[in-house]
Formats: sequence, C-alpha cells, structure tokens
Amino acid sequence: MIRALFSAGSGMNAQQINVDNIANNLANANTTGFKMRRTQFQDLLYQNMIQPGAAGGAETVLPVGLQLGLGVRPAATEMVFTQGSFQQTDNPLDLVIEGKGFFQIRKPTGEIAYTRAGNFQLNRDGAIVNTDGFILEPQIAIPAEAQSVTVGLDGTVSYTQAGQAATQLAGQIQLANFVNPGGLNSIGRNLFSPTDASGEAVVGNPGGQEGMGSLMQGYVEQSNVSTVEEFIHLIMAQRTYEANSRVVKAADEMYQQVNTMTR
Repeated sequence: MIRALFSAGSGMNAQQINVDNIANNLANANTTGFKMRRTQFQDLLYQNMIQPGAAGGAETVLPVGLQLGLGVRPAATEMVFTQGSFQQTDNPLDLVIEGKGFFQIRKPTGEIAYTRAGNFQLNRDGAIVNTDGFILEPQIAIPAEAQSVTVGLDGTVSYTQAGQAATQLAGQIQLANFVNPGGLNSIGRNLFSPTDASGEAVVGNPGGQEGMGSLMQGYVEQSNVSTVEEFIHLIMAQRTYEANSRVVKAADEMYQQVNTMTR
C-alpha cells in the first residue's frame, strides 16, 4: 500500500506538470512563431520480486516475473516544429519561413539568438529589428527615403526611391538551421539559443541547397497550437489526475481498515 501511495502521488505530480505545459501552450495560442510543447513521461524503477527468466526448477525457467512499478516521472517537454498557419498582414517587413530555418537575431549582449517570428520593423537608424528592437543578423538597413521594400524568396532585400526606376539592393537575409531543433533552449521573447543537443547552427540563404525554407513577404507565421487538441489533452490530464487521487484515497482507506483491526 505504501507503493500505491507513492506511485499514485508521482502520477499526480506528473499530470500537474502536464497541465502546466498545456496551460503554456494555450497561453501562447496567438504568439507569433510559437511552437507547442508535448510532455513525455517515463516509468520509474521497478521492484523485482521475481526476476523474469529466473530458474523455476532444475530444468525450467520462469517465462515471466513479478515486477512492481514505482510510478512515473515527466521526462521531457518536446517542441513540435510543425508549420504554423500564415496570416496576411500586408506589412512589407513581415516575413514567413516556408519550411525549415530560423531568423538570426543579435541580442544587445552580442550573442546570436534564433526565432521563427518574422514580425519585423525598422529602428530609428533604418535597421531591420524584431519587436524588442534586437537587430536582424546580418544587419540590413533601409534608407528613410525608400518608397517600397521587396523581400525575395531567396532573402534578397531591395527598395525603390522616388524618381528612380531601378531598385537598390539593401542586403541579404540568411537563415540558420540545426540538426536537432528540438534541442534548442527557449529563452523567452520568441527566441532560442543553441545547446550541445541542438548542434551548431548551419547558416545559408533561404531556398538554398542547405535545406533552408524560402521567405514569403507580407505574412507572419501563427502559433502551431491547436486549441481543440490542447483542450482534449487537458481533459485527459484532469481525468488521469483524478484517477490517481482515487488510488491515494483507496490506499488511505485500506490503511484505515488495518489500523482499526485490533479495535
């Protein structure tokens, strides 16, 4: 019965983390470029009362054993990098990556962070920045007298000026990709930082041979969170939590009966 209490308790703790993760997914259902996370679980150490394959006699082997599990633990919250839906904005600095890749953002500390959120603007110097004012890397500047800005599928940024028919090249947007994007570290503000699990960034032009996705101008990528699926997962987590709490209650009642046997 002690095992039942601790196993059910571990199940309640695991489902609490699951609900916390679902709550974060739902909270970011409208966050540009957000990637949902899915909670993964692992069973804990087993108590072997009879080892499978143990000798059952002089010439026999037990086909199965007697093992009692000791509960569950949350092992990971895996990021799901499915493509989010596109929302048209008609803002020439809003960009979507169709396929793999991340925009490179230079933080004020000089470190490079990575994001799928392509809702960009211009700062007072004409540089393309994200919503926090962090500069897009490599840095691209648009002059104040520019009449229109065009971003090609391959990331080339050009603009036109009044009285000039020819377009002027402003720069080249480059994307980064990782062998294991699920190993990136979420640092908030729609940004990721690389880790040993993700590997080093591979940089290339959009639509290039490095497997980078192409760019689409005038759109932003919405969160890939499905509110319907998240509510289904929430119901399942609630029911699992309730079932584990009933096991705790049942074990407690069994203890109560044992304690009253001598009365």
